[in-house]
Amino acid sequence: MPIKKKNTGKDSKPGQKKGNKTTFLSKSQNAVKYFIGLAVCLLIRLIPNRIPNVEPVMTTIMPFGKKFKAISSFIFGALSIVIYDIITRKVGAWTWVTAFMYGLVGLFAAAYLSKKANKARYYVGYSIIATLVYDAVTGIGTGVLLFGQGLVETILLQVPFTLWHLGSNIVLAALFSPLIYKWVLENPSLETSNVYQKFRSLVAS
Repeated sequence: MPIKKKNTGKDSKPGQKKGNKTTFLSKSQNAVKYFIGLAVCLLIRLIPNRIPNVEPVMTTIMPFGKKFKAISSFIFGALSIVIYDIITRKVGAWTWVTAFMYGLVGLFAAAYLSKKANKARYYVGYSIIATLVYDAVTGIGTGVLLFGQGLVETILLQVPFTLWHLGSNIVLAALFSPLIYKWVLENPSLETSNVYQKFRSLVAS
């Protein structure tokens, strides 16, 4: 009777999954996509005279959460806030509150959206809940606890900003979140190895 060779996983190619585990190389294939997402969020937020509370982070973090694991999505959300505040020299107590909250937005997006199809309705539904919770904590919570404002006053001041935030997130989620997932996150030409090969070819030519 022939002896079967035990599969130790040593014959696997770099970047392939071994059992249920993913090697470092396969994870790093998404590094360029991760950088693109952070860069786009930062550049849009740096546009001067931008309408308050119309921002790209929620729109971007949802498809990224759907694609990546919870920890990667948490870091994405937190970094999108921290990097912006460092560049604009606006780091303060609110930085860590908003960074933590957007981290949670990414974390729960990974938990919820990873099980859903790439459909606008799921992004819109998640953006409504996430925006309301985010604004309640970062707007009303920080206003009362960090700045000593009255609760009623803070709520009244927050309402128009939340309406802008909610409306813009709904529209952007419906229009762009599915496209970001399809054109960026599911795009094999943006995988790190492919981008590197294109760069090498460009330099060599």
